[in-house]
Amino acid sequence: MKTPANAGRVDLVGAGPGDPDLITLKAARLIRSADTVVYDHLVGEGVLDLISPGAERIYAGKEAGRHTLPQERICALLVEKAREGRRVVRLKGGDPFVFGRGGEEVDALIEAGIEVGIVPGITAALGAAASFGFPLTYRGRAQNCVFATGRLKDRSVDLDWPALARPGQTVVIYMGIVGIGTISARLMEAGLPGDTPAALIYRATCPDQKIFPASLATLPQTARDNRVRPPALIVIGRVLELAAASRRGAPGRAFPRRVPA
Repeated sequence: MKTPANAGRVDLVGAGPGDPDLITLKAARLIRSADTVVYDHLVGEGVLDLISPGAERIYAGKEAGRHTLPQERICALLVEKAREGRRVVRLKGGDPFVFGRGGEEVDALIEAGIEVGIVPGITAALGAAASFGFPLTYRGRAQNCVFATGRLKDRSVDLDWPALARPGQTVVIYMGIVGIGTISARLMEAGLPGDTPAALIYRATCPDQKIFPASLATLPQTARDNRVRPPALIVIGRVLELAAASRRGAPGRAFPRRVPA
């Protein structure tokens, strides 16, 4: 569809995992120049500080069990603001295309004939690996890395368990805290050993970030004992043996080390 001559533009911008120093130069430029910023719950305060004082701010955050705006309304809002001739930034935590529903928003904008751009951001898994010193892939431990969502549209947890339980890979599960018991049990049923190193990582790259080492079998109890709440990642795989805490041998925070195969 042809874009109206007076229409504005929408840029979907990745805000990264929380640390404002991790956004791209292009992201910072677009945020500063935006007329309207529609932002999510997981966007760090330091990133929001880049918004111009005169810009319109619209909170569209989604928290567990509570959505400020339904997704359909967010899509309609982006179209509406662009048709007013505004430069709109849709500011999304992490990367817009990694479990951020950015694809749905792009579809709506293209269908409405709105010019749209995409600015990638550092997704939470990359931020967690950097913050706590473990690689996502490593010879002899993980030749693959898989990202999965622990919550489907109908709030069920129905993943490809045999694929996630394959040896020699790192599995990172987003939005999996609510279904952590099911995730742990189904992966073990699919053949992944219960003593596989695992961790819960809360708010990676933020000042209050935390890591809770565990094994696949003890993940649910670890979450309960530490009252882990979203936003938190579940990471499973032998690369966790290389985490900085393990290398330092920090009491209570180390992972068991194995000899590489």
